[in-house]
Order: sequence, then C-alpha cells, then structure tokens
Amino acid sequence: MISSKRCRAFALLAFALVAGVSITASFVGSAFAQQGELTLPPSVPRNQKQGGSVLEVPTIPGRQFGGTESMPRIAPQQGQELTLPTRQLTRQPGYNQLTVTIVDQQGRYVTGLQKNDFKLYIDGQQRPIEFFRQDLNTPVSVGILVDTSGSMEPKLMQARTAITEFVSDLNPRDDVFLFAFSSQPFLLQPFTTDHQALIGRLNLLYAQGETAIFDTIIDGLLMVRHGRWDKKVLLVVTDGQDNASNQNLQEVIGHAREMGVLIYSIGIGNSNVDPSTIGLLGLGLIAQDSVDARTLELLSNETGAKTFLLHTIGDGREMREDCAAISRELREQYTLGFVAPGSGYRKTRVDVPTRPYDKVRVRKGVELGGTESASAEADRGTR
Repeated sequence: MISSKRCRAFALLAFALVAGVSITASFVGSAFAQQGELTLPPSVPRNQKQGGSVLEVPTIPGRQFGGTESMPRIAPQQGQELTLPTRQLTRQPGYNQLTVTIVDQQGRYVTGLQKNDFKLYIDGQQRPIEFFRQDLNTPVSVGILVDTSGSMEPKLMQARTAITEFVSDLNPRDDVFLFAFSSQPFLLQPFTTDHQALIGRLNLLYAQGETAIFDTIIDGLLMVRHGRWDKKVLLVVTDGQDNASNQNLQEVIGHAREMGVLIYSIGIGNSNVDPSTIGLLGLGLIAQDSVDARTLELLSNETGAKTFLLHTIGDGREMREDCAAISRELREQYTLGFVAPGSGYRKTRVDVPTRPYDKVRVRKGVELGGTESASAEADRGTR
C-alpha cells in the first residue's frame, strides 16, 4: 500500500519536472526570438569626422519606445569664420587697420555693407582698402581697467555686476585681462580665455587711495598689444579725475595713436558741476564727485570708441546697460586695412557714399612708422 502511494508520488513529480522544463524552454525560445527582432541604433564610426552645419543624431529604434521617433537635429551655430589679413599684407611697411562703426539716424548699427561701400582717406588722399572684414563674430583682445580709489567704495558692487555681465557676453575666444587702479595700477588677472576666472578676480576689488588714470591706461595699452587678436579694446570704469599719475594726457594720446586700440569708458559722477555751487559744496567735494568726462571723451573720440557718462550709480542698471552696449558694438563694426607710405601722424577719414546720412565713427588718425607698427600687431593675430 505504501509502496503503491510512493510510486504515484514519484510519477507525479516526474511529470511536473518534464512540464517545467518544457515551459522554461518555450519561454527562453520566445525571449531569444524577441531579442533577435531588436534593432540596435547604428554607432558612429570612430574615424567619422564631425563637421558640416548640422550634427546628425542616430534614430532611436521604434520597438524600444512603441513607435518610430527621432531626436531633433542640433541647429547649426550662427557666426562667422575668423577672417585675418595675410602675413604677406601685414608685413608690408606702412600697413595699418581701422575699426569703423556706422549708425543710422535712429542710432541703429548699419551692418551688411561690403568693401565697395567704403572709401578710405589718409591725410585727404584716398587709399585702396587692402583688407576688409565685418566683425560679426571676430574675437577681440580686451583689457578691463577698474578704478578702485576711495571714492569708488559705494559703487564697486554695481561695477562688479556690470563687468560680470560684460565679460559673460563676450565671444568665448576673446582673451581678457583685468587691472584695478587707485594710486597705481594692479594687475589682478593676466590675459586669459577663462572668463569665469576673471569674473572671480572681481571679488578682489577694494576701494582705497587716489586715482592714477593716465598711468593705468598706458600700462593697459602696453599690455593689450600682446593680446592674440588683431582687434584690441580697453574698457575704463572710473568716477574721478587723475591725481596720482606720473604720465600725462599727451603721453596717453601718443600711445593710443600709435597702437590703434579702441578705448571705451564708463564715467560715474557729476561731469557738469555748476560753478555757482562751489561756495556751498566746497572745492574738495566737487573734485571728488566730478568725473573727468572731457578726458574720457577725448580718448574715446581719438580712438573711434565711445564714452558713457552716468550722473548717479543707483542700482547699477544703467551701468549694466552701458556694458552690454559696448559688448554689442564690438560685434557690429567693420575692420579696414590699408598701406600708407611715410611716417608720422596722419589724419584718417572713412566715408560711405551710399549712406550719406549715416554717422561714421573711426579713430582720428594713425601713427605710421612707430616703434611697434600695426603690421606687427595684425600679424600677431594670425598666429
């Protein structure tokens, strides 16, 4: 009896084992069949070069997500290939370049002009334009010079914010350096394309001392000449007048004429003090609160740049807008290259006959045959 029960138990166990093996085999076979239907996305060959205006993204297989889907294409980046004068041109004696800004009667930048739209004159004599470029995305070497004299103490926070936005808006290829200046200039950040590193250095700005604007601008001009790009700019942020420099204004103008650097400036303070208030306010207070607008505008006009004047700092909004305007203007200009014989200071003029009512801004003149010619500077930008 017991033996018969054991036999039936063994028989049932054996049947269960056979059925289990059959079900498992069926399941595994089905799984392998489904796996065989899965189409993996094609991989990009290792020797395939990235290039062209659009980066193709492999299509994702439909069976993984229940339908045929594809990732959107990455839009091509807008911009302009870097255009530089040839080495043969830049090494010609007397080669020089002008940065030209054109605005219409509504103050809007005029872009899209071609070489034939321009006429260039040196000392009243027309010269051929040997090199032409529209600076839509042209990288720039930029020096930022920030006044940290004692009177800047309540304005430094707004200045940091405005300069941060200015640097953030620059072309990623722009190389930038930072000077602070009070009684003398201090180099806080040498040339770098790491813009975040320079922004971090703004935390080192500390207000004390007097104001050495002239010495600092000359140091800035001497340093920016070593920038990697042929287009070079200084941005000066100050609220006062020079009272500590060893150099004078004429020496600054001489360096600016020779190097062809655009000198933009933001002047903070009252630039038009009413003489009738002298007895009430006192000469010391006026000198402290009065920015030297005449000098700033003289340097900007001499170099073809622009000065922005702020009567009050407020919450810093106007300063941020001015910094943004300068950054934008650098992308809305033209560069003209020419060769002129001889040496010495020559007056320059650029006309756009097809747009007689537009305002053309360019530096007042060039110094030919100087110790550091513009051809050497332009050639450095081709490296």
